[in-house]
Amino acid sequence: MAAEEQILSPDQRKPTSRKALYSALTVAIVINLAYLFGNHQGWVEDAFILITVAVLLAVIVTDAWMVKAGLR
Repeated sequence: MAAEEQILSPDQRKPTSRKALYSALTVAIVINLAYLFGNHQGWVEDAFILITVAVLLAVIVTDAWMVKAGLR
């Protein structure tokens, strides 16, 4: 098995589509924000949802900044 596989360096692999990444993360952010409106009491769930949204948004902003700066 191992003898038949090609050896590829990381720069030879096809990069992931940034548009698809940004779209998927945006959909995930919208879905998570929709969880805020529901039949629940208390703010603990809201805090975790907002932290998750902040992390997803940070991934988008960081990746866009790295692309603009030429680091990725």
